[in-house]
Amino acid sequence: MAHIPINETTQLTHLPFDEAFREAEATQPPGWLFVPPFYAEYRYILGTTGKKPLICVGINPSTAAPDALDNTLKSVNRIRTVNGFDSFLMLNLYPQRATSPNHLDYFFNLSLHKENLKALQYCLSLCGDYPTLWVAWGTVVEKRPYLSACLIGFVDIAKAMHAQFVCAGKITKAGHPHHPLYLRKDEPLYPFDMNQYLEKFRKN
Repeated sequence: MAHIPINETTQLTHLPFDEAFREAEATQPPGWLFVPPFYAEYRYILGTTGKKPLICVGINPSTAAPDALDNTLKSVNRIRTVNGFDSFLMLNLYPQRATSPNHLDYFFNLSLHKENLKALQYCLSLCGDYPTLWVAWGTVVEKRPYLSACLIGFVDIAKAMHAQFVCAGKITKAGHPHHPLYLRKDEPLYPFDMNQYLEKFRKN
């Protein structure tokens, strides 16, 4: 199944993160964190509950939902296991659902982005003093100009909350962190130099 957006998200309504989270708390499937807790044109968080979560950040969500992970999330779940984490939290630089990045909004939805940053803050708050943030978006980050603004917003919050950036697999020729798909089942996580990456990213 693929998800093709029904419209630009600027023309749709969305729940603010806090409201979506309150609904999720009331209706959450056991062992899952799914915000909002229903299938929609956007998704802030999808993950599992635990005491040592690995936060993974991609570009945008596709079709995954609790107990119905897509191949990307299945890979994320495998990698978190072999690297010693008991759960995962999947976020994205842009929360619009679209299986193909070619279908992402042409026009940046700033309101949705701001709510997405609240989701990041919440997830980081669950992870202790030095959260581990797996950056995993590949070359798709080049698909829309506004994704660079989303990235910088994420990095600013992550640094303020002392996150440790990691990646898995080979860095792309353009210097982007590898997407979770097509990684070995036992792929290790290793430190990612976000400062160096942002310098290169801004130049391109």
